Amino acid sequence: MLLDNTAKGVFPIAPTPFHPDGRIDEASVDRMTDFYLECGSTGMTVLGVMGEAPKLEGGEALDLAKRFVKRASSIPVVVGVSAPGFAAMRALARASMDAGAAGVMIAPPNTLRTDDQIVTYYRQAVEAIGEDIPFVLQDFPLNFTVVMTPGVLRRIITENASCVMVKHEDWPGLEKISALRNFEKDGMRHVSILCGNGGAFLDFEVERGADGAMTGYAFPDMLVDLVKLSSSGQRDAAHDLFDAHLPLLRYEQQPVVGLAIRKYIMARRGIIASDAQRKPGAAMSATAKAEVEYLLSRVARHDARAKLAAA
Repeated sequence: MLLDNTAKGVFPIAPTPFHPDGRIDEASVDRMTDFYLECGSTGMTVLGVMGEAPKLEGGEALDLAKRFVKRASSIPVVVGVSAPGFAAMRALARASMDAGAAGVMIAPPNTLRTDDQIVTYYRQAVEAIGEDIPFVLQDFPLNFTVVMTPGVLRRIITENASCVMVKHEDWPGLEKISALRNFEKDGMRHVSILCGNGGAFLDFEVERGADGAMTGYAFPDMLVDLVKLSSSGQRDAAHDLFDAHLPLLRYEQQPVVGLAIRKYIMARRGIIASDAQRKPGAAMSATAKAEVEYLLSRVARHDARAKLAAA
């Protein structure tokens, strides 16, 4: 099951569940994967930015990827393989693909500054992992400080046939989606576009031509419904659902503490057993938890999935 340019829907970015003592919680890995399958996810992405990949040892990362792939056998799993050097990237990419992954995701190192440096980096990354491995180009300038213009993305897509998807996380980035789709009208090879940023702009991103989401909001089932509604032409219903979740979604987008919020809600929903992060990690204050509970009660007025038992 190889990833290709027809991918669409929702590929949740899976966090890595930990026990409070820092050990990987394998039972929660399985339960979370089952939840993603049950709510209609069309794929999964693991070892991404919100998966705390840099906190994992090399062997742990591969074992975790293998577990996700085996559990989610009916949908494609993309493995984040970004690394400071190409040797580590190649090793994780090849081993993940051998274990049944559908493709890999590559983010640019924050040392890249010029257009030519960016294009060259991706050419060399493909040479390192092999042209037979489909890859997702992660465009996330707010996190990696690497700005890719639509023209740079076109160069990378054109030069590397194994680039089948752009994970679009520019902000603001609606015009970039339109530019890429217009390039396709002018002859550029089609690629899938799945969007990140917690789904903060997903309502209009899909209308601009994105194929769905690759992100980690604590209600991925809402993202699945939103994409389906929008794709079927139910614009008002899609926006009504999005608007109901927007205050909570915005709250989860806070830098530094965002992962703690996401894990807290996922634990409250019973998707994972604990909201623990592997150190170092930001913790939520009692006040922040109370604010999240209030926001959940607000969302629950419109979406019963947010109506949770008392903490």
